[in-house]
Amino acid sequence: MKGVVLAGTASNVGKTVATLATLSALDRAGYDPQPAKAGPDFIDPSHHEALVGKPSRSLDPWLAGEAGTLRTYWRGEGDVCVVEGMMGLYDGTKASTARVAEVLDLPVVLVVDAKAGMESVGATALGFQQYAERIDRDVDVVGVLAQRAHGGRHAEGIRDALPEELTYLGRIPPTSDLEIPERHLGLQMGDEAALDEAAIASAGEAIDADGIAEIAREPPSVSPAEPVTEDRTIAIARDAAFCFVYPSTVERLRERGTVTTFSPLAGDPVPEADAVYLPGGYPELHAADLESSATLDELGTLAADGLPVYGECGGLMALSQTLTTADGDTHEMAGVLPADVEMRERYQALDHVELEAARDTPVAASGARRRGHEFHYSSATVDADARFAFETVRGEGIDGDHDGLTEYETVGTYCHAHAASGAFDRLLSD
Repeated sequence: MKGVVLAGTASNVGKTVATLATLSALDRAGYDPQPAKAGPDFIDPSHHEALVGKPSRSLDPWLAGEAGTLRTYWRGEGDVCVVEGMMGLYDGTKASTARVAEVLDLPVVLVVDAKAGMESVGATALGFQQYAERIDRDVDVVGVLAQRAHGGRHAEGIRDALPEELTYLGRIPPTSDLEIPERHLGLQMGDEAALDEAAIASAGEAIDADGIAEIAREPPSVSPAEPVTEDRTIAIARDAAFCFVYPSTVERLRERGTVTTFSPLAGDPVPEADAVYLPGGYPELHAADLESSATLDELGTLAADGLPVYGECGGLMALSQTLTTADGDTHEMAGVLPADVEMRERYQALDHVELEAARDTPVAASGARRRGHEFHYSSATVDADARFAFETVRGEGIDGDHDGLTEYETVGTYCHAHAASGAFDRLLSD
């Protein structure tokens, strides 16, 4: 599977729309496109999947390591992988789109907002290409995709302004039909507000799909992870309140045992399992339904009986004593972890994180380190006798110094972890 990275000159230049339009153009031209996303994001990949019907791969060397990033890429299926970048090409502290392109050795197509520019698009693209040499980075900027560009003289002017070493790969016209609704954590998920496929297809009509496929190339090969088969079962919460799950996490858990799912919002009984995983999502938007659901009560009982339960961000919130919404309404949650969680008007943390285990728990042995990312609008007030599973090496965690509240065999953390970090392997070990 060959691949190409669509990188922005900055945030909010229309990378997601450009990626969706490119995927559509490739499909229309007879290719089998595979979507992917640089960085730890869950939301943009959900729009990729809603369009092409296959999981979009999150590629982040900080979360997964270089070998893990390559393995995640090679889990994809198709002949051309389109990797949507994050922020601007070179932006990011511990990870960036440029770093992902380096690890995968993929060419970069620059998405440039051409709404009010023509020759300046060429100057911008040339600057991004030459900047890699200036800072001694192995980033191969090979072409330009003009976002919000008209046809005719506008498109011709952009094409003519590009130096010969940069290929013009088409344009996405200005349109108001391709705006994804926003909320407090960013864009809405693909299964909530999928963009109109006809509008996406129309936006991709002026993209050179064959040109993109021609410049794409294969990343290096990598040896597969050592197979481990465990006769174990894990139950994963999956619904609108618990929707932030990396495809690679589910696949890795399936390789190690049996995966079954349940919906706390629907009041499903917790399946018989050796462990339970509550991923992140939007419990604050469904707090009243969760409070009335018998599932959280059952989880509380099972946790008190010693069943290993792991909650990430939204999972931490659901495992806490109470959750107060942005409207000021307080709802009872599972009551497993000694914390009261409250939503805030602005985000409380947004960064890559690193944690060191302070004690043995079902998700990490004492002294082990875990990498992940955090992005949340809530804060947790913990009881005086609360115990933490992790100390924060990098990141905010729950109180600035610690993360991973733990009680019984339950751990709840603000950190979202990728399967390639090994964070889920211990959960299913004997």
